[in-house]
Amino acid sequence: MAFRGHIKGGLVVLDQPGDLPEGAEVRVELVSSGVATQAQSRGRTLYDRLQRVVGSAKGLPPDAAENVDHYLYDHPKA
Repeated sequence: MAFRGHIKGGLVVLDQPGDLPEGAEVRVELVSSGVATQAQSRGRTLYDRLQRVVGSAKGLPPDAAENVDHYLYDHPKA
């Protein structure tokens, strides 16, 4: 017998009410939802996770990396 549900506040919440006896042993299996979980992202570097967007920003000033705080928060330039 299989029930579907989701996680809410750290607890498994069934989508349809189930008549499960108190203390019944259950098995929870993760169904991929397209959202990376911590377990899926372990062992991958930040670069690995962001590689698809690296270099995609266009039209930035040549000193954007050095003066990021200036461009984001209007701090004085370095």
